[in-house]
Amino acid sequence: MQAVFRNAMSRLGSPVVLVTTDGPAGRQGLTVSAITSVTDAPPTVLICLNRANHSHEAFLSNKRLGISILGKGHDDLAYAFANSQLTAAERFAHGPWHPGPLGSPLLDGALATLDCTIEDMHAIGTHDVLICRVHAITIDDGTRHGLTWFDRAFHHLPTRA
Repeated sequence: MQAVFRNAMSRLGSPVVLVTTDGPAGRQGLTVSAITSVTDAPPTVLICLNRANHSHEAFLSNKRLGISILGKGHDDLAYAFANSQLTAAERFAHGPWHPGPLGSPLLDGALATLDCTIEDMHAIGTHDVLICRVHAITIDDGTRHGLTWFDRAFHHLPTRA
């Protein structure tokens, strides 16, 4: 059932984002495709993190995170942050960063960034579902295409004409 479920979910296109944190528990980041908006009043998103990921505890301890929504040209960066063999320092060497208002690293040139605090968490199976309150937003008004994950590969979505 698990393999069939994974195959079915690979047919569901997902956004590609980098989720980052910095604080007393250290600077960490990873590539995430399990993200969605929850509500716009107050602005809130939901992110799923695997508890086996080595950066998991840093997110929970720091209680804040940054979300950088990736676009065309960010494929290599997404792969670097998905690579469990790289250290946090090696991952962050792959892009230009600036601290968000709450201190989490945000990617320069991302389609949009969200600076968040973790408001709630629910454990389900192997993952924690994090409910995150958005405190600051930036949007790049350039014409870069969006980056999505579909059928186990990256694809670029065109902007509106």
